Amino acid sequence: MSEKEETEFRGGQGQVLDPETYRDSIGTMEQSGKRKWIFPKKPKGRYTNYRNIVAYTLLLFYFAVPFITINGNPFLQFDLINRQFFIVGLPFYPQDFYLLTIGAIVSLICIIIFTIAFGRIFCGWICPQTIFLESVFRKIEYLIEGDRNRQMKLDRQEWNSEKIWKRALKWTIYVILSLIFTHFMFMYVVGYKEVIRIVSEGPLAHPTNFIVMILLSAAFYFVFAWFREQVCTLVCPYGRLQGVLIDKETINVFYDYNRGENRAKWRKGEDRKAAGKGDCIDCYQCVVVCPTGIDIRDGQQLECVNCTACIDACDEVMDKVGLPRGLVRYATEKEIETQIPTKFTTRMMTFLIILIGLQIFLGFMLYNRPEMEVKFIKPAGSTFFVRNNHITNTYSYTFLNKTNEKKTVTIKVLEPANGQIGYSSSSKIVVQRDKITKGSVTISFPETEMKLSKQNISIGVYDEKGELLDTYDTYFEGPFKLQF
Repeated sequence: MSEKEETEFRGGQGQVLDPETYRDSIGTMEQSGKRKWIFPKKPKGRYTNYRNIVAYTLLLFYFAVPFITINGNPFLQFDLINRQFFIVGLPFYPQDFYLLTIGAIVSLICIIIFTIAFGRIFCGWICPQTIFLESVFRKIEYLIEGDRNRQMKLDRQEWNSEKIWKRALKWTIYVILSLIFTHFMFMYVVGYKEVIRIVSEGPLAHPTNFIVMILLSAAFYFVFAWFREQVCTLVCPYGRLQGVLIDKETINVFYDYNRGENRAKWRKGEDRKAAGKGDCIDCYQCVVVCPTGIDIRDGQQLECVNCTACIDACDEVMDKVGLPRGLVRYATEKEIETQIPTKFTTRMMTFLIILIGLQIFLGFMLYNRPEMEVKFIKPAGSTFFVRNNHITNTYSYTFLNKTNEKKTVTIKVLEPANGQIGYSSSSKIVVQRDKITKGSVTISFPETEMKLSKQNISIGVYDEKGELLDTYDTYFEGPFKLQF
């Protein structure tokens, strides 16, 4: 920001008077286009503690889930190779793609509604990019290289023995972590047993898997060792989406410019209000702690991920100088402008009801999914035959058992009446859990029952308790008959 723009900003109650000239590039890049490396100060405070609890809980979940099974099925697995998906132990197949599509649409709507009401809380608290970077890789960096000032000093100094061993140690740990995270990522695709088997047999036995693993690990390392916050500011579409979705009633991390301006350095014992000074002492702690390198006092910005580091930094300073907390806080733009505290409004209640309703709808769709999917297809080139005044057709059946238990089923013709079933094997068919069973069956009708040469029929499949599992509509061929 130029001196003129700085003057305009400070005289404008914390709002940029000429946004066209304020900043027209990403805050992590120089005007020349060169990367501006961010060295954020290590955050501490109540929100940081809360975020650590959330982050490590989710990391524990990430590492534990591949080993959890329900009724012998993985708790969560997306086996694209074998086209099998398991969600909370329930198997899903390509035939259930419509459910996955509905789930994706509902999730997108939930994200949009959640963003309208609560801004980018997801980015700062739950997003894997933030969790891996801030709670894993950045922690290691602080441990090895120290806090902000030491990191900046290390970055500027020549490649001496200290810099070499610190960077080498950090990068080595990053590589190991990238390999670990990627291997667990693969467990969500093929299962932990298969990953262990592939690793134990070595890269020579599975060269393709080995190459894919190395490439993904390299991409993982690149993102968290170098690209970092650029993912949020340059790549992630959600950051762009928020600019369209948020409004003056959206909860975000805001700087209270009404209370903070005019900014001035702290002087002990001074009556700041009488001197016409705001509560912001211009210490820049909210800036140096920001992982995306922005100044929250400039207003809502694309790079802000609502990580709350600036809130903790500002609250710490306010405590030291004896001023009230909350100069930077979760608030709405409307609250900052009017100084009326945000309440749980009808708007928020409506959004919450819609979110709950969508989740209930998705749960209902998953719960009411058919236990079995059946198909009866006439084999190519097959035709009917007539015997003992009955017309008979042959069908190839495919039964997909979507439950976690074995099913013994029987087939019945629902429409028209008087249809007779003839099995090629036995009167009952056993379908194993999570398996597809195929076979053939004959269906016969009395000649007097069939009025058309191509008759629509409905076939039902029942379990041992007599409950209808699924139906399938197909056609039945017979001799050509003239219709008068």
